[in-house]
Amino acid sequence: MKYTPDIIRDLIANRETETVELKQTTGQLDRGMETLCAFLNGEGGTVLFGVTDNGQITGQEVTDATKRAIAEATGRIEPRPDLTIEYVEIPGSDRKVIAVHADDHSVLRPFAYKGRSYMRVESTTTVMPQEIQYRLLMRRDSARHRWELMPNPDLTLDDIDTNELLKTVRLGIEYGRLPESTGSDIPTIMEKLRLMSGGVLNNAAAVLYAKEDMAEYSQCMLRLARFKGTDKVMFMDNQRIQGNLFVQLDAAMAFIFKHLSLSGVIEGLEREEHLTIPYKAIREGVINALCHRSYREAGGSVGIAIYDDRVEIDNPGYLPTGWDVDKLKSPHSSEPQNPVIANVLYRRKLLESWGRGVNLMIEECRNADVPEPEYSISGNSVVTIFRYPTSTPQVPHKYPTSTPQVGDKQGISREQVGNNRTSTLQVQSLVKRLGKNICSIRILMDLMRFSDRKNFITNHLNPAIAAGYVEPIYPNSPRHPRQAYRLTAKGKELYNEINDKEQI
Repeated sequence: MKYTPDIIRDLIANRETETVELKQTTGQLDRGMETLCAFLNGEGGTVLFGVTDNGQITGQEVTDATKRAIAEATGRIEPRPDLTIEYVEIPGSDRKVIAVHADDHSVLRPFAYKGRSYMRVESTTTVMPQEIQYRLLMRRDSARHRWELMPNPDLTLDDIDTNELLKTVRLGIEYGRLPESTGSDIPTIMEKLRLMSGGVLNNAAAVLYAKEDMAEYSQCMLRLARFKGTDKVMFMDNQRIQGNLFVQLDAAMAFIFKHLSLSGVIEGLEREEHLTIPYKAIREGVINALCHRSYREAGGSVGIAIYDDRVEIDNPGYLPTGWDVDKLKSPHSSEPQNPVIANVLYRRKLLESWGRGVNLMIEECRNADVPEPEYSISGNSVVTIFRYPTSTPQVPHKYPTSTPQVGDKQGISREQVGNNRTSTLQVQSLVKRLGKNICSIRILMDLMRFSDRKNFITNHLNPAIAAGYVEPIYPNSPRHPRQAYRLTAKGKELYNEINDKEQI
């Protein structure tokens, strides 16, 4: 920006603000540099020398000694920023206003002047607390040496779930977020997605696509709990899922479907209309937690806790510096903590860019007359809280204690499943996808976009078989190499009923 007297008058119209500081002369040079340091630790700003606190432009004499003093003072700011220093002549006077401007240098924060860091709180400059300074230092180091980009020479392509990777490519092309020329060569795909460099896989590749529960990635764990009441005194269900991000996402949504109440009115297959919390809202909350969490700490993990009055999603991480709940809920740019992981989820259309995730959750909750999500922010975690409507108390599902294997003649009977559960949304969704086809488990999982075979069988396929909607084509040979599944007569009736309702 080229400063002129008119621009300076515009800057001082509101006196001192979060991005403008007024000093009468360079006799206050130290205080001015402290504020400039605070601007660098924020979103940038301008210090004007030659303007009084009440906004009167007085200017000052500028000599070579003045310029040397300014150069020496700015040289004491670390790390060394790019600054704009201009000497603006006052019409009809030999005095000048000195404008020292700092752009946003967020990737280099924290800055220090004479070894001390400062921050801006409204129009006041204050010393930065150690906790914030430490967090900025960690983030700066992470930006230069992000954990997700750290290579792991012990990780090989044999450790990667290539089916899940190719599914990402297929969905990315389908959604127009990957070019059709992406191809199917695994190393090439990994390089394009920044999951491999020089033939060596990085940590992000393991988080997204590792097919084994590798001990060195203990942070790739999801904690799931259903508590009785509104506190953590008594467990009703408690699980720990170790696996890649997609395994965790599937497990999280299966657990949520298992324990959140479903309404008794079914109109189509839009799941968010029937859960206590809108499906899209809570799914977005889970995806955000898995994507934007801190993976650096080996002991960290995402936790989902379901109570009688709320659902809490605990994310081991922190908001960008300077962010609070108000900024989180207002329109904002996207600043993912793990850009490579976020990029892969964007390609699969699991994540949107432009920072719309929070607003999407708010909109979905408003449309369903559910309280907006709340946020509890501490130094090392962000908790998203979904509260149930006060008129809809949470009643836990009564699920059987054991689940049969596919094709097993023992275990859940149709009577155990009960008439109230035979039209669960999981079963409806499977019936709709299966339709008039005969499909193997793998094809069914692809159609329904599931990657966790165990969860798919437990929470979708087995209930559909037990309810009498789906049957194996080799009922007496559960492990037949060509085993596949089709709708029964009862399943076809439900399929037709679903289609009829969708056409109304």
